[in-house]
Amino acid sequence: MSIPQSLAGRRVVTLGGALSALTGGVLEGALMEAGGLDKLMPEALSGVALVMIDANAWEPESLSLAIQALAAQSKPPPVLLVGAHLPIGVVRNLMRLERSDVLEAPFSGEKLNAAITALIAAPAVAEVAPTPGHMARCWAVVGAVGGSGATTVAIEIATALGGRTTRDKSVCLVDLNLADGSAAAYLGANPSLRLGDLSHAADRIDASMLQAFVTKVTDSLDLLAAPRDATAFDNTPKEALLRLLEAACETYDWVVLDVPRHRRPWTLEALSGCDEVLVISELTVPALLAARSLSDEIENAVGTTLKPKIVLNRLASRMFGPAPSMAEAERALQRKAEGGISSDWEAAAASVNLGGPVSTHRPKSKIVQDIHRLVDRLAGEAPQKPSKSKKAA
Repeated sequence: MSIPQSLAGRRVVTLGGALSALTGGVLEGALMEAGGLDKLMPEALSGVALVMIDANAWEPESLSLAIQALAAQSKPPPVLLVGAHLPIGVVRNLMRLERSDVLEAPFSGEKLNAAITALIAAPAVAEVAPTPGHMARCWAVVGAVGGSGATTVAIEIATALGGRTTRDKSVCLVDLNLADGSAAAYLGANPSLRLGDLSHAADRIDASMLQAFVTKVTDSLDLLAAPRDATAFDNTPKEALLRLLEAACETYDWVVLDVPRHRRPWTLEALSGCDEVLVISELTVPALLAARSLSDEIENAVGTTLKPKIVLNRLASRMFGPAPSMAEAERALQRKAEGGISSDWEAAAASVNLGGPVSTHRPKSKIVQDIHRLVDRLAGEAPQKPSKSKKAA
């Protein structure tokens, strides 16, 4: 074992009596320190090169909470979790750490050495920290009626924004449909936002803790979404959710909100912190009337210079059927539409079934072209800064 990959003379913390007796291999000469879950507190981890945890030595609930707290710290050491029949909740929390691994017992010395060597050789991921004075441009997307395609539009907008930059982690898509959001399913991603954790840590949410909740979609795009939970709207504190959005706006260049159409206690405050609010409507008379009503409602309630913009989705040829034209739609809206997105059912269905944006599976689709034109137009404008509130706060 070469010296750079050795733990000789370095502190290794073991949680669980069975691990404290480990010696030899990459652990040869390491300064072994046994202890309890309090060893995962920041003051106890200074200078620690590796943490090894025997999952079977602790109650799953206590261990999960301790690992959650560890994930919220700045630059935690690598963690190796070992044990038989490992609790799924504990493992999921462990995966929030940038450097972690799981080793199921029983294991050989060779497997243990290989796991430890890989962990300590992995470079620490640079901490995502807010730039002083930085605040993202934040766009909200909300459907005028159910099934208007707002989530698909939000995904394509976020993807298009990610394609405008070479910086990693520049865009964050936030699915605020907490009870039954579908952004993660559309993208083929695993939602990582545990709303129970959020409610217990509202006062500690910052750029570092935010990274424990996001799911990476591409190098430039992260997703902030929660698993389906019918009680989520009732059990998520308004203050915690708004602080989460604020942390996102402090971290990313662009934040795209997929907002539920039914108002929640935090809806108006979130919208008042946005640069743009896009109301998505189908080209049907009921949807157009709902879009006009919702836009007026938001404009009157927010009370700033921010004016929602209506985007017409699923535009199709009038060769078959009585769909209104763009001009007729604007007469029903009593205002100009910001833009239109063509109907391409095959491309939209393929992207949903395969998992990912339309631009990945059908890059030549009219949907992709129309979204890019919309994004280019909006992104090229000077952002409208609300006069009374902070971004998404």
